[in-house]
Amino acid sequence: MAIQTVKTVTVFVSDQDRARDFYVDALGLEVKTDQTFGDNRWLEVGASEGTTLVLHKPFPGTSAGGGQGTLFASDDLDADVARLQSAGVVVDGPTEMPWGRQAVFADPDGNGYVLQG
Repeated sequence: MAIQTVKTVTVFVSDQDRARDFYVDALGLEVKTDQTFGDNRWLEVGASEGTTLVLHKPFPGTSAGGGQGTLFASDDLDADVARLQSAGVVVDGPTEMPWGRQAVFADPDGNGYVLQG
C-alpha cells in the first residue's frame, strides 16, 4: 500500500477563533470541521478541494507561529494579492522567480505562506 495523498497539515495557532477569522475571512478558505473534544478543538479549514489545514493549539514543546513555506496555488496572483491586501494582510510581492511569480505573507501568529501564480 502506498501513500496516496496528504490529507491535513497542522498549523499551530495561539487563538483558534482569531485564526479561523483570518483563514476564512482574509484567505477565503472554508471551515470543514469545527469540533471540541474535552480540552481539544479540531478546527479544519481548506479550499473546496485538496489538503486542509488543522488550526490547532500548540502541542507540548511547540509554539504557535513556527510553520513556514506552505504553498498556496493561485490562478490569478495579482487579484489574490489585492484581495489579501484589502483584507489587511501584509503581502510581499508578487515577485518574479525562476519558477514563476509568487508572493509571501503570514498569518497573525507568524506562520509564513507562499502564494504562487
